[in-house]
Amino acid sequence: MPDTAQTLHNVRFPNESPEYRDARNELLVAERALRRQIEAVAGLRRALPAGGEIPEDYVFEEAGLRNAGSGRIVRFSELFGDKDTLIAYSFMYGPEMAQACPSCTSILDGLNGQAPHVEQRASFVVIAKSPAERIRAHARARGWNNLRLFSSAGTRYNRDYRGENEEGAQRPALNIFSRRDGKLRHGTCSELMFIASEAGQDPRHVDLIWPLWNLFDATPEGRGNWHPKLNYS
Repeated sequence: MPDTAQTLHNVRFPNESPEYRDARNELLVAERALRRQIEAVAGLRRALPAGGEIPEDYVFEEAGLRNAGSGRIVRFSELFGDKDTLIAYSFMYGPEMAQACPSCTSILDGLNGQAPHVEQRASFVVIAKSPAERIRAHARARGWNNLRLFSSAGTRYNRDYRGENEEGAQRPALNIFSRRDGKLRHGTCSELMFIASEAGQDPRHVDLIWPLWNLFDATPEGRGNWHPKLNYS
């Protein structure tokens, strides 16, 4: 008998039919396989050889609310603090953009609450190319009190680590860096955005840090063609 016909667990819900339980068990087997695959992919990511050393110690300007108004100049090497791993999200908010990216804003709305938890294990920063005060104004409007935001204006960071393309258009890129034996090295970038998506799918390269879509994927309607906005008034 196939696995879907076996009793996978004994939990049942009010008034469910045998047909529902059979279909739910089939889905449960797929969910279990997905859980295994997620961990297998994470294992491959952890097993990668060391990436390239950073080409320069980029100079950023602090742009968040945690030290609001300081305009402090911070080198890339200082972003690690007392951690050996740096998580850096490239926020689509360039100087030529009329407004911040609504999708990036949605991601960061969620990560603002998670940042104190993340920082127990790794350093976490958000980098955008707009001037610091412009980034800070957006952070103030969103209430981003926990995020460490930096302006990369005047540096090659966005270009080097794929937060923008060759024409200067901004991209949402998640990069991981490490500090080992006194050297700062790149680990991974969300490179899924560089390969063709299957029909009807977005690139999904940063979905794993974006709870919105995981919630919608659990609903009968799914994601649909809906996208976040900066406000809904």
